[in-house]
Amino acid sequence: VIRCRAAVAWAVGKPLSVEEVEVAPPKAGEVRVKIVATGICHTEKHVLEGSFPNVHFPVIPGHEGAGIVESIGEGVTSLKPGDKVIPLCIPQCGECTFCLNPESNFCLKSHLYEPQNLMPDKTSRFTCKGKQIHHFLWLSTFAEYTVIPECALAKIDAAAPLEKVCLFGCGFPTGYGAAINTAKVKPGSTCAVFGLGGVGLSAVMGCKAAGASRIIAVDINKDKFAKAKELGATDCICPHDFKKPIQEVLTEMTGHGVDYSFEVIGRADTMTAALASCNMSTGVCVMVGVLDSGSAISVDPILLLSGRTWKGTLLGGWKTRESIPKLVSSYMEKKFKSDLLITHTLPIAKVNEGIELLCAGK
Repeated sequence: VIRCRAAVAWAVGKPLSVEEVEVAPPKAGEVRVKIVATGICHTEKHVLEGSFPNVHFPVIPGHEGAGIVESIGEGVTSLKPGDKVIPLCIPQCGECTFCLNPESNFCLKSHLYEPQNLMPDKTSRFTCKGKQIHHFLWLSTFAEYTVIPECALAKIDAAAPLEKVCLFGCGFPTGYGAAINTAKVKPGSTCAVFGLGGVGLSAVMGCKAAGASRIIAVDINKDKFAKAKELGATDCICPHDFKKPIQEVLTEMTGHGVDYSFEVIGRADTMTAALASCNMSTGVCVMVGVLDSGSAISVDPILLLSGRTWKGTLLGGWKTRESIPKLVSSYMEKKFKSDLLITHTLPIAKVNEGIELLCAGK
């Protein structure tokens, strides 16, 4: 058993508490990982507010990390101690109907199909103050050590800087892949990205890499505009600057609406605005942001009847175990400017400060 620090959410609505926890050794098919760095994603805010589906408290959140294999359980063949890894919030078991479908990146071992609050044998590897602590998405990267099933880990380049590539566990591939894989943005096209956090800026990078000729970035926080332009946005607009709905503004700017729109905020009103802002015949709108659990969206069916496509994406459509290592290798070849997404580096003791910075749009 390893004793280490972890940020524990004891109950909904309470700040995280940095505690000493005990991390049991890995069982068959599991791997114990020393987490070196983790990003803070908006999903963690949803967890702390109780608006992420099927999470059990107390829990150690965190799902955007990078680390080093400390030990392996019986039967683990693809990883060994010392390997650098990225934990995957969508596993790739390689055996289910979705894993076997080349067009899908979903897996039946994912939290949306069957909750990942406990390990596959329905027990936890974490205890604190004599209590069982739940896992989050099988990852729990807000702990210095964590135990993860082999199918939810990607082995990456041994030279990769873990404090930079931890973003490849969620934020960067989600936004970048939404443009490349899910929307399949075509060269010369026009795109609109709603929301310029880390995932939205990654979508801007994806649109640029795909050859879009015009990328309109939309956010109420103008502090985000300089970075969006540096990463490829051609126009930046703030909805507060207009008297009319933003979808009308975008339609006027482009003639008939954009070819591709991306909602990277997670709000019902911006999702309908993003759908309405893409052109009425061949426009594609991709839902990237996560709405609060139990939310509903009402949409005028005419928006879809004329031919628009509305689709969602999980982790940018990448088949995780095979694709994330390739993305990290491309990063090592300096093909991405993902380092620009990193604004602050904090010790685990200041995790709540990090969440406050996220919520403040900083």
